Amino acid sequence: MADESPKSIYDFTVKDIGGNDVSLDQYKGKTLLIVNVASKCGLTDANYKELNVLYEKYKEQGLEILAFPCNQFLGQEPGNNEEIQQTVCTRFKAEFPIFDKVDVNGKNTAPLYKYLKAEKGGLLIDAIKWNFTKFLVSPDGKVSQRYAPRTSPLQFEKDIQTMLGQAPSS
Repeated sequence: MADESPKSIYDFTVKDIGGNDVSLDQYKGKTLLIVNVASKCGLTDANYKELNVLYEKYKEQGLEILAFPCNQFLGQEPGNNEEIQQTVCTRFKAEFPIFDKVDVNGKNTAPLYKYLKAEKGGLLIDAIKWNFTKFLVSPDGKVSQRYAPRTSPLQFEKDIQTMLGQAPSS
């Protein structure tokens, strides 16, 4: 990506929790929910529970949840990648992909998060305000929605259904 600015999230390569490069273009055509996660936050249990529900319900229809651990909010994700993966898989039973720990704000902000924030700024400031800020990305790689940390994943299930091309169930 020499001096070109990214056109979609498919222009990014990130590291998975094992330190391997993952090109996001492998998710082309899927609806993505990108979330900065933490294991020791007050919002953790409810968010993981609902993310698991959504993933189980919609993964066969093209939903992928990409979780990026972040320790920038009161040190609520202090572990190394191995410890994070252990916690996420055993305590929270998450089956969606977990990536390398990243910074979502500040001078070391991960390039993917710079892009997400540039595409969908926050209410007053573009910075990520807390753990579990969620970005919904359309199958063409464009950022469609940004949800606040306290917005529970099931509150925007209809948005996911719409993006997956389904009629929302009432």
